[in-house]
Amino acid sequence: MQGAGFRRTGMEWFSSLPACLLLLAVVLFSTSSDIHNRMLQAGEAIWSGYYKLRMDPVAPTCDPARNIDAAVAAEMAKAPADDDPMAALLGAEKKDPAEVRTAIERSVANCQQAHQTYELLKDQLTPAVRAYRAVELFVADAIAFGLSSQRYILVILVMLCAVTATLTRHHIAMRAMETRLDYTVSYTIQTIANAMLLGSSAIFRQSSLGAETSVSSAELLLHDLWIVGFACLTLASLYRLIRVPEFLKEGGTLNKAFLAVPLYSGMCLISGTYFALIGHASGIGIYLGKMMELADMFLNVGLYVWVGMMLKQTRLATLVFNVFRPWRLPPEMLAVVAVLVAAVPTAYTGASGIFVIAAGAVIYSELRAAGARRQLALAATAMSGSLGVVLRPCLLVVVIAYLNREVTTDELFGWGIWVFVLTSSLFILVAMTVNRRSQFDLAPAAEAFPAMLQAVRPLIPYVLVIAGVVLFYRIALDVKMDEFSAPRLLPVILLAILVYEHVSLKKDRSRVSGELHHQGLERSVRGATNDTTAEIGALLLLLGLSVSIGGVIERSHIMQSVPQAFDSPWSAMLLMVAILVVLGMIMDAFGAVILVTATVANIAYSSGIDPIHFWMVTLVAFELGYLSPPVALNHLLARQVVGEAEILAAQQETGTFYQRHERIIMPLIAMGLSLLVVAFVPLIFYA
Repeated sequence: MQGAGFRRTGMEWFSSLPACLLLLAVVLFSTSSDIHNRMLQAGEAIWSGYYKLRMDPVAPTCDPARNIDAAVAAEMAKAPADDDPMAALLGAEKKDPAEVRTAIERSVANCQQAHQTYELLKDQLTPAVRAYRAVELFVADAIAFGLSSQRYILVILVMLCAVTATLTRHHIAMRAMETRLDYTVSYTIQTIANAMLLGSSAIFRQSSLGAETSVSSAELLLHDLWIVGFACLTLASLYRLIRVPEFLKEGGTLNKAFLAVPLYSGMCLISGTYFALIGHASGIGIYLGKMMELADMFLNVGLYVWVGMMLKQTRLATLVFNVFRPWRLPPEMLAVVAVLVAAVPTAYTGASGIFVIAAGAVIYSELRAAGARRQLALAATAMSGSLGVVLRPCLLVVVIAYLNREVTTDELFGWGIWVFVLTSSLFILVAMTVNRRSQFDLAPAAEAFPAMLQAVRPLIPYVLVIAGVVLFYRIALDVKMDEFSAPRLLPVILLAILVYEHVSLKKDRSRVSGELHHQGLERSVRGATNDTTAEIGALLLLLGLSVSIGGVIERSHIMQSVPQAFDSPWSAMLLMVAILVVLGMIMDAFGAVILVTATVANIAYSSGIDPIHFWMVTLVAFELGYLSPPVALNHLLARQVVGEAEILAAQQETGTFYQRHERIIMPLIAMGLSLLVVAFVPLIFYA
């Protein structure tokens, strides 16, 4: 993690304001489709046949008063004579006058019906219909524009936030930059990596222009945006390389300096070098372009991060923890409560890393405020998103079912509940036995229960605000809260909560003494967006380069060296577990699922492993990978949001080896045991 010691200036809105507008545009465009559907239903309910009124009716060109007798005579006159030898030679059929009359009568009837419909529609096209139609068609155009703009919004958002993360030293790395050597090595490699990204994108553009198939103007614009973005990113890293901060210490070693290099830079050098060696220099650009195929998913990641940063600005988390404080729970049990409660929002965000970066700071600060030691709070923060990825309506599970016909969402979510029960139970067991360092002395129920009910009261307005937004979408727009609507509903819910706090706390400041200071609506949104820009830049650039690493694995045909089927499902499962944990260490969840579907999944199926069992193992293995050194992405993300100072303070704590490394070991024990049980116990019953 980087960014320690940096303070944003008054120029912050030059990056934050555009990012805020882009995120609001994503919410607006995605909501406009719901509004449009509702408008079509309302139009049809008010004006029967509204679907036909969406366009101006065109007057029929046929004659409704056509003389049928004259038409029949004219048609029969065209018929060949009975003694015409040429007609007989050509095989022309004689016309039956009755059939000709019937056809003409039918044609005249249809013409009259068309004229009647035209007159009826013309009469129905009142000024009110025209006004309503104008608004409805405007919304339809906005939807079309929004759908076509998703890819461009994503590129601009990624590049804008990546430049911000570069300038603010906020990219995700194994350790922060502490010395001048760390700084120089880190930004030198960043500049090289950014230049490699720029070159690959430029080569990809040229190869696209030289291909046999023509390149549309839209695709060309997309290429240009990538090139301009990477050019700005290269200049930003070069600027930072030249402008060395004065507060950095002298000295340092190369080993530690290389750990300060952002992970995306290392991934870029690995994939870029590989593609260059095989004569495919445009490879990184191609795989980054594949992000555009899932533009809506990556934009949702940005929205989830924004939601988490707005959550930090509210009192909601503090009020939730206040409900449990009267019981005087020991820190270990409070950490269990935090991780279990976090499973629900994790299920909506779709990936544990997204939840950690979105809400990790809130969980850590509340656990510390409740008396939890740093190592325990950091362990719970890193693991806060690890249990909910198997619960409905996790988007990652939906992606798995979409890519694999062998499983359905109902089957995966059904077994996911049992996996959640297992992982939760093992986490509770580890936290309350191996991890326990405090006395288990709960407050008496007679004392704690009334205080808990008193603490629930301030939460009631928040519940009403959330329910109000959800019910409004359900009733007004016919949209229910699920994995598809959550990205556009959650920002609206958090904005509504901020508005409520702005109004309520402005009236009574005394009620919040000693709690989180609410700075007002504008400052809260601005602060949340400031944090969001750097986090989105760090996270999305890392996710994009992990897709490129997946391309290296795919093109190198590493998996072809593995047997395509095993005689024993036990040996196959052992190999699957090792591969899946490693993939979890180096790739984001969505990119890893795509790669596993294309490579590993068929080997597992051919070896007798049940598809549902395999994907449950995959999800748990990924989570273990995100918590496992040397990368331990969830720990890096926790460091990203908690701050380097807290990590250093935790590392200076004394005690046994386990106590000094509790934040790493505790999640490994809990998830490691869970993976062993999920992977091998079911084989006893069907293998």
